Amino acid sequence: MTSSFSNLQLAPALARAVADMGYESMTPIQAQAIPVVLTGQDVMGAAQTGTGKTAAFSLPLLQRLLKHENASTSPARHPVRALVLLPTRELADQVAQQIKQYAVHTQLRSAVVFGGMDMKPQTLELKKGVEVLVATPGRLLDHIEAKNVVLNQVEYVVLDEADRMLDIGFLPDLQRILSFLPKQRTTLLFSATFSTEIKRLAGSYLQNPVTIEVARPNETASTVTQHFYSVNPDDKYRALKQLVRQSGITQAFVFCNSKLGCARLARTLERDGFRTSALHGDKSQDERLKALEAFKAGQVDLLICTDVAARGLDIKDVPGVFNFDIPFNAEDYVHRIGRTGRAGASGVAISFVSQSDQRLVVDLEKLLKSKINLEAVEFDEDRPRERINKGRRAWGEDDPRDVIDAPREASRPAREHYRTPKVAHDPFFDRPYEPAQGDATALKTTAEPLRKSSNIKSKRKVAALFKSEA
Repeated sequence: MTSSFSNLQLAPALARAVADMGYESMTPIQAQAIPVVLTGQDVMGAAQTGTGKTAAFSLPLLQRLLKHENASTSPARHPVRALVLLPTRELADQVAQQIKQYAVHTQLRSAVVFGGMDMKPQTLELKKGVEVLVATPGRLLDHIEAKNVVLNQVEYVVLDEADRMLDIGFLPDLQRILSFLPKQRTTLLFSATFSTEIKRLAGSYLQNPVTIEVARPNETASTVTQHFYSVNPDDKYRALKQLVRQSGITQAFVFCNSKLGCARLARTLERDGFRTSALHGDKSQDERLKALEAFKAGQVDLLICTDVAARGLDIKDVPGVFNFDIPFNAEDYVHRIGRTGRAGASGVAISFVSQSDQRLVVDLEKLLKSKINLEAVEFDEDRPRERINKGRRAWGEDDPRDVIDAPREASRPAREHYRTPKVAHDPFFDRPYEPAQGDATALKTTAEPLRKSSNIKSKRKVAALFKSEA
């Protein structure tokens, strides 16, 4: 089986686009998947993240759609013939950009629709007609209900990162979307991990699929060096700052488990002088795209994010990934560290493990089928300094270094040590109280009889029921 793009029987327009992008050798998933997809068979492909799954289904898909390309301006001549479904907005936007690059020398049209953006521009683009539609399930259903798109001529369906779509609850949406499609079609399912649910989904919607696995399922890339540090929750922030500076990592993803923790960590790092940006579900789509663009352009050093950024984002030459929190789902760890060490480059993955993460670590060891060795973090401020603080030495203990420092100490102005001033004791305040003779305010020794007010009525005498015995 060939491993060079030049040996593939691609159309001249696609071969030219591949050459423009600098592609020469195919990755294992591309070498195995492209010839199979070109024959029109269903495919169930599994590969590590960062191995080129997008090109593995986009290039043969475009090759088979070239028979429909035309220069007509009529929307009816450009129906949706290929549908690519993805779990996140960022991944959908990235795949759509790559497909446009592959089809730049053809007359095939492509578009992308996802949530968080105004539907009107998307509607106008769909009304013009597109052959390849990239979408997230939720927004695609919105357009279907609004009758902005018709899917009765779809020939190819791609479910990319299908396991993630199931994890975030897209199965009902997927079933609804697939019900609008023709029965006779080619279905491609690509994912970095395979699970029982994925196999069940493939059995329901794929017909005699060709299974392609270029690596052991849930296996991490061999180009990524992994470190696990045992850190108390209160010391995680100190450990992150120190390891970022010590490791010399210029850019990195920092993953958190919650949106609130992500936002707080980004603000704290920014106050300490780091160039950071936050990426999580509470951000608007425009803010999320701007954060990614700034990270790609090198304007941001640390991208603090949730698992929104863990799947499929292809940002080249990212040297490191930090897991500020261990993921709740062990499979997400594979996707997180897959953001580094892409396309054969080396990368570093650093994870912080606290006492409460023991169960998650056990799940991770089962997934990776290896024992995790925890390392200790030695903080700089806890190390002994070169010069011992004089205040910490025992009284009367001489230090030869004080002789060297004597001229410098002598040149400084003498400092007066603050002492609590002593207050003179007056014995007058210890004497008992004695009223002064002739003083009008002095206490009277004899008690005067109280005068009865005329307004006070005397009590009536009431006969007692019982007499008290003496």
